[in-house]
Amino acid sequence: MSAARPLTTLRAIAVTAALPLLLTACGYGSEAKEDDDKANAAATGGKKLSAAEVRIGYFPNLTHATALVGLQEGLIQKELGGTAIKPQSFNAGPSEIEALNGGSLDIGFIGPSPSINAYVKSRGTNLRIISGSASGGVKLVVNPDKIKTLDDLRGKKIATPQKGNTQDVAFLNWISEKGWSVDPESGKGDVSVVRTDNKVTPDAFKQGSIDGAWVPEPTASKLVSDGGSVLLDETALWPDKKFVITNVIVSQKFLKEHPDVVEAVLAGTVKTNEWINANPDKAKASANAKLQAESGKALDAKVIDPAWPSILVTDDPLATTLKTESEWAVKAKLIEQPDLAGIYDLTLLNKVLKAAGKPEVSDAGLGAK
Repeated sequence: MSAARPLTTLRAIAVTAALPLLLTACGYGSEAKEDDDKANAAATGGKKLSAAEVRIGYFPNLTHATALVGLQEGLIQKELGGTAIKPQSFNAGPSEIEALNGGSLDIGFIGPSPSINAYVKSRGTNLRIISGSASGGVKLVVNPDKIKTLDDLRGKKIATPQKGNTQDVAFLNWISEKGWSVDPESGKGDVSVVRTDNKVTPDAFKQGSIDGAWVPEPTASKLVSDGGSVLLDETALWPDKKFVITNVIVSQKFLKEHPDVVEAVLAGTVKTNEWINANPDKAKASANAKLQAESGKALDAKVIDPAWPSILVTDDPLATTLKTESEWAVKAKLIEQPDLAGIYDLTLLNKVLKAAGKPEVSDAGLGAK
């Protein structure tokens, strides 16, 4: 895990201004599409917990493999017994956070940037990060006819999903460490950073309007299938080759009122991650089946086969890497230094891990008191 770095307090006015920049994550699908087959279905067997249902949000995206497989295989539902899951899929962080804030979502799988910004904007009152979910799965893919080395990126047009999102911040930090300069607002500079929705990035790449992209899976592998070449895997930039790309959040209200339900969901995610790691091929097929159910079309083998092994599912929220990612955003002048004290509550996760004979995980000093 990367070394922790100190954080200071973010002024409230800067948080409000920065929110649109970072409140995003990468996904495919509708704004808030409920799984019609399961949305109102009663859970099969078992005793109901303190809530009749739990509303769980996720993106139909490979970096949300824990949710995809856990729902597809019934591993989360099994732990909930008679408490039914009401799943909802989202295509971006803002809509998921809006649902959580509005009370129509209880638990969500989401990226670090929207988690940070929603927490800070609410002044620490709306959510907690309660578990990790995935690491990795982010690559720099380029047109090999135009770019052969990392130094060749200078003067080229490289896409990121959105200004201030997790990949955009990482790329801006990489550019800075190269000694190059880019205006974070316009994306203009020694490299042209072109903010492009993941759904249209493959077409932009094929049309030649961008020369490459710093993107998550499966977008990265879609670009490779269209003739791109992986020039850099972001895992290579991290000391332990791990960094948070997806974590699990919960409404503080739901956590307070239904800790037994939250614990059951976490028991399900822990067992799901264990099953994924023990059965990678079956898990890949399961995730693809869930994606097909979401969109009507499964990912082609030439996309999912290289994408799947680059994603590590993990219970560990990799809290020190979230600190680092927030500092990169500060360095890029997209936000000022945020106060993240209390963003994590890993109490129930560590209880589940201990019961399963697994090591507990750290909140890097950012846990709720």
